[in-house]
Amino acid sequence: MSTKVSEPAFQGVGQKVGIEIWRIENLQPVALPDSDYGRFYSGDSYIVLKTAGKAGAYKYDIHFWLGKDTSQDEAGTASMKAVELDVVLGSRAVQYRELQGHESSRFLSYFKPCLLPLEGGFSSGIKTPEDENYETRLYTCEGKRVARLKQVPFTQSSLNHDEIFILDTKDRIFQFNGANTNNNERSKALDVVQLLKDKYHEGNCTVAIVDDGKQPTEGSGLSGEFWALFGGFASIGKKTASENDIIPEKTPAKLYCIAGGQVQDVVGELSKSLLRTDKCYILYCGTHVFVWVGRATRLEDKKAAMQTAEEFIVNHNISKSTLVTRLMQSHETSSFKSNFGSWTTASTAAPFEEGRGKVAAMLKQQGGLLKGQTKPSPVEEEVPPLLPENGELEVWHIDGESKTPVPKEDIGKFYSGDCYICDYSYDVNDKKDHYLCCWIGKDSIQEDQTLASQQATSMFKSLKCKPVQGRVHQGKEPPQFVAIFQPMIVLKGGLSSGYKSYIADKGLKDETYNPDTSALIEISGTAMHNNKAIQVDVAATSLNSYGCFIAQTSSSVFTWHGNQSTAEQQQLTGKVVEYLKPGVTTKLAREGKESLAFWLAVGGKQSYDSKKVTQEVVREPHLFEISSKGKFEVEEVYNFEQDDLLAEDFMILDTHAEVIVWVGQSVDPKEKQNALEIGQKYVDLAASVDGLSPNVPLYRVQAGSEPCFFTTYFSWDPTKATVQANSFKKKAILLFGPGVIENYDNKPEVNKSGATQRASAMAALTSAFKSSTVTKPATTTAPRVFNRASQRAAAIAALSNVLTAERKGPLPDSPPGRQQKKNTSSEPSSPNTNSAIVDQVPATALAPAPDPAPDPAPVKSEEPENNEVSEAASETSEPNPETNEEESSVKETDEEEKACEDTQSTYSYDQLISKSTNPVTGIDFKKRETYLSPEEFEEVFKMTKEKFYELPRWKQDHIKKKVDLF
Repeated sequence: MSTKVSEPAFQGVGQKVGIEIWRIENLQPVALPDSDYGRFYSGDSYIVLKTAGKAGAYKYDIHFWLGKDTSQDEAGTASMKAVELDVVLGSRAVQYRELQGHESSRFLSYFKPCLLPLEGGFSSGIKTPEDENYETRLYTCEGKRVARLKQVPFTQSSLNHDEIFILDTKDRIFQFNGANTNNNERSKALDVVQLLKDKYHEGNCTVAIVDDGKQPTEGSGLSGEFWALFGGFASIGKKTASENDIIPEKTPAKLYCIAGGQVQDVVGELSKSLLRTDKCYILYCGTHVFVWVGRATRLEDKKAAMQTAEEFIVNHNISKSTLVTRLMQSHETSSFKSNFGSWTTASTAAPFEEGRGKVAAMLKQQGGLLKGQTKPSPVEEEVPPLLPENGELEVWHIDGESKTPVPKEDIGKFYSGDCYICDYSYDVNDKKDHYLCCWIGKDSIQEDQTLASQQATSMFKSLKCKPVQGRVHQGKEPPQFVAIFQPMIVLKGGLSSGYKSYIADKGLKDETYNPDTSALIEISGTAMHNNKAIQVDVAATSLNSYGCFIAQTSSSVFTWHGNQSTAEQQQLTGKVVEYLKPGVTTKLAREGKESLAFWLAVGGKQSYDSKKVTQEVVREPHLFEISSKGKFEVEEVYNFEQDDLLAEDFMILDTHAEVIVWVGQSVDPKEKQNALEIGQKYVDLAASVDGLSPNVPLYRVQAGSEPCFFTTYFSWDPTKATVQANSFKKKAILLFGPGVIENYDNKPEVNKSGATQRASAMAALTSAFKSSTVTKPATTTAPRVFNRASQRAAAIAALSNVLTAERKGPLPDSPPGRQQKKNTSSEPSSPNTNSAIVDQVPATALAPAPDPAPDPAPVKSEEPENNEVSEAASETSEPNPETNEEESSVKETDEEEKACEDTQSTYSYDQLISKSTNPVTGIDFKKRETYLSPEEFEEVFKMTKEKFYELPRWKQDHIKKKVDLF
């Protein structure tokens, strides 16, 4: 039954992955063009729809963003229209209220590195920054993965030591790092600076970093220029706390019922049974206000629920930064459900599963076929990333207080009563990597499990903590584990002395596999990454038409092929027989044509069920930041990418099939030792809230040693993974090269040569005294007019500093062009110097601020030549070979790349695939798909290029692999 769309702006929405945005204009939603995405005016209200998943299984998040200066009518309209949009989408979206300056991380992640807040609005006449004359603007920038950018008054009193400030002027962008800010924040601010540079300056401006707020010394021209823009240097202090800085704390959850627009307390212990399907409720837990809407609630009450929640916030004096989320019954988020003592899910759950925050896809349930039905055509199976072949495999069996090497001929046999340690070493990128895992049998004793973990950790440390270390439980073996054993066989019983003692003490029968006694082994899997043989009970009821089986007695061996079994299973059956009983003669039994001897071998003929093993619901991966200091806290990183793996953090990648703990290089060494324990805490939490299997494979991965089954979920750049530094230095290295960090660590001034300094200073001075640009008529949005008085003062100060420094001359034993300065102090986490220019070369480069040099020795000053100033002036009249040559080169390169894009040839799909018999040459093989014509691209990918490039990079790579264009 289709939903009637009453709002024309919502026709056809939610039919593609990505975001759609509407602005409230004249109390009606109006769709924004893509070019305006990411720009939000403080005088307006917006509705943002995020669509994820696949066709037929989309998941929706609706956000309504309220600018700080928006009218009450517009804010109310945005809230009401968000409800209408939800109805259009089938009443299954989660809705979020977003207040300017207090946006959720989920919302901000749509606009990385940050959204751009702009003054003004639709009713006052919108002006884009590109349309205005340039005005110097000062912003605060906070956040480690998604940045919150806020414009503040361009005055000296705005500066403090607790924040990062970005000063955007006509010719240069300054990043001022407060002394109390950390490397993560500074690194993210670099991304914002780059965004401003590209958006407002078309890449044509320089960038400088100013640190610590110390008084500039002679020769520190950039620091002097920065302070001159504020009218001169003045000491600054800590940030003055305001109401907006109050961070809500989590409190015990309290439930309220909304009845007739009034809020009433709900008495009793929180449980799902308290929520009536015809009512709306408010759940308040300190950090969050949830509005829960029952399925049978009247439409009028649904629309009024958010307004009631707004009144609740005001009446209870709740902080503005408290998140407000509206949920429909059966579409609750895990953060909501976690506040209840228990939250059972009906067996007929909706196909849209929230699963730790997101839904990727829904697979149709596949029931078993009846005997005699037509065998389905084979489906090409998707092979996950596997470890390189031809590695070296060693396996140890845990017995008592020691580990015993497993003979080569027995590698691949696992007993369910035992534990094993497996080390697979392989070469990749000219280095040796290790995949080190414990395998835990389902019937193994606790002592063996503990010893296996301890022994594996000792091996991990002996290998300098470089391997991937994992824990794998029987029945949950991941593809990369199964693939290194060909075949992998799981047998009943155990060989360890601990297991033998345990069953003897309990009076249990020893069912340990013996090649000379009766046994039934099931063959499952269709490829090397899922081929397993598992011993099952000797009974006809164990048979399944979708599999193959080996039935052995003391005198005979039968192989049984089900009618729905695959050729791969049948081939593996023969391989397993040869592995368990080399050289034995087998008798083939096909389903429906079994001999009496076969039935006797399986304990007599009986009926059996034939069900195909269904695949688990496919879910998108989730990335979390873990805080284990004090209280264990988990925070999801939305729309994650490789840059979100910060060197100072523990991260957890949860794919539902595996949980991987990623350990940053700068994490405290003592905390690194607890990586698996931290991962286990997460597994326990997710198992209780979201139904994650407690036996899910668990890994720890060191930064710089990430395996393929981790990197496949990112658009992985190996260069980023090899940089050994904290997050701020790492960003600087990647953008500006390792030489900058060498200088940074050796603490010299990063500056230009004397001649170049004079030339730049004179050029700035000339520009400052040119006639001012005519300003536009005043509007409610302040025009971007550059402050000429500040510009002139800064230019004069910069030239004065340059000439003063040259009169003093270089210090003894100092390299040419390097001016030492007085030592300053700062906290260890804060790289500290007065200033550093980082963008005199290509526009993409940003550099970290260097530390100060040691105190200079007294130096005898030298008098300058009389024509010094005239020389400096003459230098500005000619192109500077150091800078203009590079700028010219960059310009030519950009033009060449653009020309290549405009004239790029197209090739057929058959020529571009990696297995082509007539391959094309001279192309970028990492971007094969770009050489397809638009028509053939759509035919191959079943979508347009535009839609394809809206997908996350890991999804793009995933699809490219399927069509052989990776």
